Amino acid sequence: MLKAAMAAPSAVDSQPWEFIVVDDPEILEKLRKTSLFSNHNAPLAVVVLGSPHKAANPAGGKFWQQDCSAAMENLLLAAVGQGLGGVWIGVYPIENVEEKIRALLNIPQASFPLGIALVGHPAQQKAPRTRYKVEKIHWQKYGQRSPEVNGK
Repeated sequence: MLKAAMAAPSAVDSQPWEFIVVDDPEILEKLRKTSLFSNHNAPLAVVVLGSPHKAANPAGGKFWQQDCSAAMENLLLAAVGQGLGGVWIGVYPIENVEEKIRALLNIPQASFPLGIALVGHPAQQKAPRTRYKVEKIHWQKYGQRSPEVNGK
């Protein structure tokens, strides 16, 4: 999963990410209490950090949110590919949650906890779904629909 996360694209290949892997039950329990949304009973958490000060290219470090989001998505897709389930718990830019996680995991001020991937075996198997909505697709310019949508 971490290899997949680090294979994500990043602006000018800056790779401004770091990861904290947590499987200690005591730390996991404290981590779950940092946010209303992190109450899932997963045996593993991966905290994705944006560390623009460690970016391979300083200009690219300005895009750490996008880059780390791509890394998070890759990590979660890799989990599913291994038969696991995962959920993305958003952290940044909710300052009080950031600070709780920063204090718990000893994260330096120059790094930002973007989110937490909680990973484990899913409680139930769900059929694949789509959220495809044709009305969210614009063709050539905003407000124009695809020729197929317009009946052409």
